[in-house]
Amino acid sequence: MKKNSPLKKNDLIKIDKFVELFKTKQHLYHTFATTLFTMFSEHSLLKPYIHSLKYRVKDPQHLRDKICMKFLEAHSKGKDFSLDEESLFKTITDLAGVRILHLHTEQIGEIDKALKHILDEQKFPIIEGPIANTWDVEYEDFYLSLGIEVSQRKSLYTSVHYLTKAGNDVIAEIQIRTLLEEVWGEVSHKINYPEETKSIACKEQIKVLARVTSSGTRLVDSIFKSYKEFERINKEAT
Repeated sequence: MKKNSPLKKNDLIKIDKFVELFKTKQHLYHTFATTLFTMFSEHSLLKPYIHSLKYRVKDPQHLRDKICMKFLEAHSKGKDFSLDEESLFKTITDLAGVRILHLHTEQIGEIDKALKHILDEQKFPIIEGPIANTWDVEYEDFYLSLGIEVSQRKSLYTSVHYLTKAGNDVIAEIQIRTLLEEVWGEVSHKINYPEETKSIACKEQIKVLARVTSSGTRLVDSIFKSYKEFERINKEAT
């Protein structure tokens, strides 16, 4: 957040308290994220569908920037932002996260089943999701056919999300993306986080990148469908 932020002094004091409170609990989020990471990477049900895994815990400065943006958004609408110390960890749900990267879209059905089984097995309840964040209407019917809720994102963000919770009420976010969706996500994050770029050229190029990576995902999906069909026909012929 910029030094000349229009936030009031009292707002900034509150925000600093929130960030300091998170720092006292940061180790709990790190423990939960690493637990999920290890659990997913080693489980036989999920292994066949994973290309790679990542985990992270939100940097305190990034948390500060995010809360500042929420205060500013509320003020711009003439509203108060009602976050308090008690609700902080329920309102900001991406303080810890695990990201599963896979190759093609159809794998999400098996990944969803495996995730639900593993989380139930380990007594980590799913408190929200799965929700497919997408801007591509052609994929909506596919997600809905799997019983996955769809949320349209004008930002062109694409990822399937779950929220899960540990016994100590620490919440973690699970994201599932194809490799090509990850390319767009990483580029957009660098340019638009914590504040969206003011560059019109960059905004337009990121839109183009979303369409290029979506086309790439379609091509990868088609390759695997063709390969599956070829294997079926070849098996029947022998």
